[in-house]
Amino acid sequence: MRILLAEDDEILSNGISKALRQCGYTVDHVASGADADVALAAAPFDLAILDLGLPQIDGLEVLKRLRSSGKRFPVLIVTARDGLDDRVSGLDLGADDYMTKPFDLPELEARVRALIRRSNYGAETEIIYGPVCLDTVSRSISIAGEAVEFSSRELAVFELLLQRPGRVVSKEQLLEHMYGFEEEVSQNAVEVLIHRLRKKIESYGLSVRTIRGLGYVLENEQ
Repeated sequence: MRILLAEDDEILSNGISKALRQCGYTVDHVASGADADVALAAAPFDLAILDLGLPQIDGLEVLKRLRSSGKRFPVLIVTARDGLDDRVSGLDLGADDYMTKPFDLPELEARVRALIRRSNYGAETEIIYGPVCLDTVSRSISIAGEAVEFSSRELAVFELLLQRPGRVVSKEQLLEHMYGFEEEVSQNAVEVLIHRLRKKIESYGLSVRTIRGLGYVLENEQ
């Protein structure tokens, strides 16, 4: 899952970025409204965390432009502004949740999980595909009743494939959800991760089939 963090407070943004990356998310950070505007137009995100008091372009304007472009992924506003008018304006422009600074990081993490879960899975807390059970709260996976450990990258690949079982997921889609703007990615990064994933799931009757020139398909062979 890929998150855009638009926050100009360096200490706070470092703390949020570190916490979310430890949860397995890919995080891109920008420190101005102008950079947020460019980033949101350039890459697909699963969620945006948006400070209202951004330099260059105000956070509310960034949100307005985002929703006007037709993008509907969740937006969590974080701001030092605690006035009712600001909260109402943000929600009216299409924000999905609102947190007033200061806040505790565990609460932020919980709200991020809830927003992404609702956006991708509705009210479901477990996603079942064949022998696989994805816990959308803890973002952990069990297969045939056994807990299986995945690295954050492997989990990102598997989760995206689980969202579209039986359908092709392109290499570009996988790369966009796994890596941020500043990360260097080798040409065979996806192939390496798919290979590792296959080794962990094939004994359970699951396969990831390569469709040459198109991408990968998760299949249940049982």
